[in-house]
Amino acid sequence: SAPAAAFMERERLTAEVTFSGDAQAASPEGAERLPSIIIKIRRRLPDFARSVNLKYVKLGLRHGGSLTSYLPMLCVPVLAAAAYSFVRLDVIYLSIDLLSCVAWLGTAMLLLTVYYFKRPRPVYLVEFACYKPEDQNKITKEAFLDMTESTGCFNQETLAFQTKITTRSALGDETYLPSGVQARPPRLNMAEARLEAEAVMFGCLDALLQANPNSYAVVLSTENITLNWYFGNDRSMLLSNCIFRMGGAAALLSNRGADAGRAKYRLLHTVRTHKGATDECFKCVYQREDDVGKVGVSLARELMTVAGDALKTNITTLGPLVLPLSEQLKFLKSLMMRRVFRAKGVRPYIPNFRRAFEHFCVHAGGRAVLEEVQRSLSLEDKDMEPSRCALHRFGNTSSSSLWYELAYAEAKGRVKRGNRVWQIGFGSGFKCNSAVWRALRDVPAVSAPGPEEKACNPWVDCVAKYPPKAYV
Repeated sequence: SAPAAAFMERERLTAEVTFSGDAQAASPEGAERLPSIIIKIRRRLPDFARSVNLKYVKLGLRHGGSLTSYLPMLCVPVLAAAAYSFVRLDVIYLSIDLLSCVAWLGTAMLLLTVYYFKRPRPVYLVEFACYKPEDQNKITKEAFLDMTESTGCFNQETLAFQTKITTRSALGDETYLPSGVQARPPRLNMAEARLEAEAVMFGCLDALLQANPNSYAVVLSTENITLNWYFGNDRSMLLSNCIFRMGGAAALLSNRGADAGRAKYRLLHTVRTHKGATDECFKCVYQREDDVGKVGVSLARELMTVAGDALKTNITTLGPLVLPLSEQLKFLKSLMMRRVFRAKGVRPYIPNFRRAFEHFCVHAGGRAVLEEVQRSLSLEDKDMEPSRCALHRFGNTSSSSLWYELAYAEAKGRVKRGNRVWQIGFGSGFKCNSAVWRALRDVPAVSAPGPEEKACNPWVDCVAKYPPKAYV
């Protein structure tokens, strides 16, 4: 009906029709057996084709059009005028104006000097390493559910809820949880939290710094689960128990031009979007106490909506920086048709980001998030393969999941010189960040390290098994 359709549109819900089997159990003898129909209702990301806020388009244009970027172009006419004065000797001998020539050359040199000192310094990703926990931290989905039930902290309703979420989460049977969480009884204290942090941070740093001594800057991405494990019955807080897992990554960065020859990637653009000005965004991922005083991280029902709005803002700002001119002209054409000529029925043009990037690393926040991002950006299954495989193998490792995904693309030998990588990350606040990298050299597929070596790539012993035939 029309009211129901309006409600689903307002709440950003989508319906999917599936068939559960060959027959209904209650069918009488001799009756025709029909497949049962199941209608699933779930939240979706906003339709990016509905509206585009020009404020964020202008912001992207300003990012790509700083004064420093135009200084070399200003030098061209100045140098051309100076060269013309020297070349036209037939004119110079009639009226030699040495002062003008010196002024032209001086102006050009001044502009070039200002550009040299004010130009943005290149940022290189020399190497990165992802932490692979010990096998003793490995946990299957069945073991996780048994562990959850054995705590005695959950009622039957929330146990069934966690079983449902875990079964549909697209996590595999080789993810990791800290020893303190798996212990019986659980050891959720500061000492165990420090042990987890030390294992993750030093584990990935050892592999990284062993291969790159005398380093410059190291950035760590990690998730600490020990002090955020929830032992209550609030469903909004149980989601993090089911999908978050142990992991971390370390990236070695340098802004020295001498490192360009040994670096893997060069950073081209970063766009950061923060939506914390509204309570809905600020509290959609929020640490709080439940009704009985137990602390946990709450994931609000509006999370998909908030994440979609943040992603929409982020890619609207990023578009002018990375899209080819043809895509930008198509966008401008649709914009003029709607805003200038007031043409009805013209939808905003959604650019083809597959023409701007060869590799996509989408934050592995969950199965539904990946599916909706793929649908909204019109990406192919091959584009989402690193994200889905990282979720299946390591779970949601927070911000470090982007590096597990890039490591997967490297392990498969898919990263070639000149390829562009788009990393899309989500976080509480609510934040959506993008980083664009360009590969400076071919990255060969991984091979098993020697007995005395530590592998920076966590996929070295399992990449041959991926992608799996089914992610569930």
